[in-house]
Amino acid sequence: MTNDQYTFDNPKTRYDALSPPGQHQPEPGLDSRLRPRPDLGEQSYRGTGRLTGRRALITGADSGIGAAVAIAFAREGADVALAYLPSEQSDAARIAELVRSAGREAVLLPCDISVNEECTRLVDDAANALGGLDILVNNAGKQVYCEKLEDLADDAFDATLRTNVYAMFWITKAALKHLPAGSSIINTTSVQAYKPSPILVDYATTKAAINAFTKALGAQLAERGIRVNAVAPGPVWTVLQVTDGQPPEKIAAFGHDTPLGRAGQPAEMAPAYVFLASSESSYVIGETLNANGGMPTP
Repeated sequence: MTNDQYTFDNPKTRYDALSPPGQHQPEPGLDSRLRPRPDLGEQSYRGTGRLTGRRALITGADSGIGAAVAIAFAREGADVALAYLPSEQSDAARIAELVRSAGREAVLLPCDISVNEECTRLVDDAANALGGLDILVNNAGKQVYCEKLEDLADDAFDATLRTNVYAMFWITKAALKHLPAGSSIINTTSVQAYKPSPILVDYATTKAAINAFTKALGAQLAERGIRVNAVAPGPVWTVLQVTDGQPPEKIAAFGHDTPLGRAGQPAEMAPAYVFLASSESSYVIGETLNANGGMPTP
């Protein structure tokens, strides 16, 4: 049986150091086809009522970290609106059922967050369906490696910026009219903001921007009683890695260079989001919480 998040154990051996088989999926990919399957906390996450009655919108909630956060939020008592691309419907439907099995409401909202108008509609649809919003998780991201800057096309650079930065801006801006004092906004950045890989120039650039956006907006919204923070995962085993997020030859050793010697699992990220969403972090604003297996950061 999988240990829950409260079990005392050795973090180095809590999960195996994966050596995944060679595989590739076209973007955005499906969690259901990823081998081995990531641990989203389906069997392990145990809630304690820390988000009872809360209403959350999570982007990229169909798979990976977003899906693990949706499961954790539901088991902590929150209703959840799940945003995802239409092609990810099957993954999203599975996560919605896990949310509902926790006794919480799940709202499925397929959309393309790289389009301004869809971001605005997404927020309004989520707030209307849930009867309001008080948690926003900007988690969806685009990562496609490119060996040489000369080969990084303008439209590819633009697509990464629009998905990772502009969507965060559009969604957060649209959400503010719905968020009361006591609300929490949580953005997903990355260790790439501090230790950028040469083949992820555009992605790393967006993650550094997310850090700055988080700190600036956190200071701005503190007066309104709205907290803004971020989580910076290290290498985490998700479908992002096999949809050209990493070169195929690097997949087998993905995450092995961390001090823990392994990649993280989405279930290990979810408690950080729960902490930042809950009142336990009421004095935490503009923080980037690093969950990266021990990789040094500023």
